[in-house]
Amino acid sequence: MQHGAVTKLPKPAPRSTLRMGLPSKGRMAEDTMQLLKDSALSVYKPNSRQYVASIPQIPGLEVWFQRASDVVRKLRLGDIDLGIVGTDMYEELGEGDSDLVVVHEALNFGHCHLALGVPMFGRFERVDTLQQLRDMGWSEEQPLRVVTGYTSIARRFFAAAGFEHVALLAADGALEAAPAMGTADIILDLGVLVANRRSLLERPGLLGITRELLERFDAHLKAAQFYSVTANMRGETPEAVSTLLLQDDGLQGLQGPTVSPVYTITGDDARAEQRGFFACVICVPKKKLYSSVKVLQKLGGSGVLVQPMTYIFDEEPERWQRLLATLEIDEDTAGLINGGHGAPASNGTR
Repeated sequence: MQHGAVTKLPKPAPRSTLRMGLPSKGRMAEDTMQLLKDSALSVYKPNSRQYVASIPQIPGLEVWFQRASDVVRKLRLGDIDLGIVGTDMYEELGEGDSDLVVVHEALNFGHCHLALGVPMFGRFERVDTLQQLRDMGWSEEQPLRVVTGYTSIARRFFAAAGFEHVALLAADGALEAAPAMGTADIILDLGVLVANRRSLLERPGLLGITRELLERFDAHLKAAQFYSVTANMRGETPEAVSTLLLQDDGLQGLQGPTVSPVYTITGDDARAEQRGFFACVICVPKKKLYSSVKVLQKLGGSGVLVQPMTYIFDEEPERWQRLLATLEIDEDTAGLINGGHGAPASNGTR
């Protein structure tokens, strides 16, 4: 096989079930299960020794617990249709396979970075930048030695950085001691949702399930960035209060504040509108919470209530539209592929 060539794998075997692969061990497995739980999806596994489970909220979808590396391999083979895996494994073992589609690129667990460790002694003592490392005079006879658990990623990285003479030495496990030999490449996980392209286009029901997963994940991940803040505001009219709030970036919410009258019980048990008081509800970014509350108080707000948000569902998931574009299909075609099996709902626009 030529250098850089992608191995084409056989067409997925016919089957009636839809399958999603999840990592079976380690931090990635724990974070994946937490994401599903936070997205109101429960994994039912009657026997802890079994590797096949189900998600009651999504009938017809089997969950297969696999080693992270096997999730990618089985996706390429078409043995599973969807999978949650680390970016490192996807980049290393996916080999740029066009049959793999990244459906969600940022599931917000794990922290991904590429780290190059070099010795702090000898000829490396004054090396502080990648350019300094590249300019050290490496040759075919004396290449830069790189110890890494991810040779494909490292090869692409050093090629893009302009290194001509690099010897990649494969290694597993902890690599912290490897800089004593030369350099070491260490990469940490970042969760991504990956799908088999052929499965998306050929297996009825899979597109509908994929859209539901996208909606659930994005609704949770977006809500995790905000608090819901309610306050009683002084003002002459709802319009006046809204104008006051919209002057501050931290009080504008997603589309603007919701302002409504505040009512109280009068002596004869009748409701009466409190003049000069309005209830205001806004979504405030978590990073701006305290400063936003102080601005609210300065503007006449009182009784400020802060609550965590669970989900924020958008009218149309942006990543769903991106997926349709990647697959080169439209909503109508997606519905036909699903064949009535949980077909994606259209909002009436094209």
